[in-house]
Amino acid sequence: MRRRTLLAGALLGTAAAPALAAGTARAAAPGPSVTRTGSTTLDNRAIYFVSYDGLVNNNSFQKNGLLTHEGHQYAAWYTADRNAVVGRRALGASTWQTVRVGHTLRYDDSHNVISMGVSRTDGRLHLNMDSHSDGFTYVKSVAGLLDDPTGLSWTASRFGAPQSTLDGLALTPQFTYPQFVATPEGRLQLSYRAGVSGNGRNALAEYDGSRWTALGEWSASTGTYTSEHGSSTARNMYLHGIDYDRGGRLHAFFTWREQNGAVMCSGGGITNHDTGYVYSDDRGRTWRDDAGTVVGRTGTSDRVSVTDPGLVVDPLNPDHSLMNQESQSTDSAGRPHAVISYVPGRFGQCTTDYVADRTANGRAFHVRRTAAGTWRKTEIPVPLNSSQRTRLVLDRYDNAYAVFPYGRIAAASAALGHTDWKLLYDGAGLNAFGEVVVDETRVAQDGVLSVMYQEKSTGTTPSPLHVVDFRLPA
Repeated sequence: MRRRTLLAGALLGTAAAPALAAGTARAAAPGPSVTRTGSTTLDNRAIYFVSYDGLVNNNSFQKNGLLTHEGHQYAAWYTADRNAVVGRRALGASTWQTVRVGHTLRYDDSHNVISMGVSRTDGRLHLNMDSHSDGFTYVKSVAGLLDDPTGLSWTASRFGAPQSTLDGLALTPQFTYPQFVATPEGRLQLSYRAGVSGNGRNALAEYDGSRWTALGEWSASTGTYTSEHGSSTARNMYLHGIDYDRGGRLHAFFTWREQNGAVMCSGGGITNHDTGYVYSDDRGRTWRDDAGTVVGRTGTSDRVSVTDPGLVVDPLNPDHSLMNQESQSTDSAGRPHAVISYVPGRFGQCTTDYVADRTANGRAFHVRRTAAGTWRKTEIPVPLNSSQRTRLVLDRYDNAYAVFPYGRIAAASAALGHTDWKLLYDGAGLNAFGEVVVDETRVAQDGVLSVMYQEKSTGTTPSPLHVVDFRLPA
């Protein structure tokens, strides 16, 4: 298989600054900082069980388990009695209003998260939940509920009945990983996987304010991938995110997971390999690689495939326990950034137990496109001490923040090319289980980083679920 590797080892390019007029000075943009400003409790007894090393209320790939709109913040979770709940509060308020939406969690499976989205065309809140390679449950609010939070009461009557379709649109009997993303025009798109781990395709549906439409699948599960150990002919693309930048470009970092374990050095590892990147300038209909070459068209047989050249921005074979579904963001110039994590080669060239090896030796890396158009990767010098995922956030000055398991926060400055990573907050006092959920919508609105986490417990004993807020540079 021919793959063009794009990650460059060149140093970040710098441009000469224009001369300042006599007697003037340019104020330097502030570097990263976090100041804890408060914490609230969503639920003193949230459901607690560990599966796939995670919690159903705090899987970091859960896009918009916490979001902000029109001066109010919204959160979704499952209670100890398995009820799906949505809460809201005015920003800065210490208490949450809660409402049950008429659905109870079916299985003790941490994949069955609740994801939220806002359709700005009609002011509705949408929820998709409780799915892992099977059916899903969909609930939406009445129109205008999120546009008038002070005028409309927060009651169950504001939400429609749970559905097993999108208002009658059936998608796939093997549905997983719902992620809502709003288009620049205010439409709402739903990203999901059709199929199963190791043999699945990414797909999109779109809501225009009146009805849902299936746009179709855009990644392929077919093709042959060959490592030094063996070959695989089926896989799925795991997204690190799917996000629009300020200019309307849709970005997606990803890794591939192979179905056949023969590609690994050890059966105790994980078949994930390579970090890839694609983008779309037509709202997810056409996909291009970093060079601008069309590599897929949604809803057609021409899909993004493991055999397409030009996709890989950071090559890595399946022997290092590369994590899937980590995190991504875009900066003020529309440049894509991602956090990935794996066991570096200095700790050995073959992981034999991906949970134990990632916990002992895993490290996170910041991958980004530079102003010069090259790709650069920097190791974040904070041990994972966990098998789990890290979230990436960029503030209004393009400083980067990595929110690690247990609520630890490291950061690097845009001024130094994101090469000066250091730990700013060690998570002391949180007693967080592991992965956390980040409100990626709030940072841009008021410069506050909100993090939802659940306290450690044992067995299936319910535990408190919290949101902690950190002020970022103003």
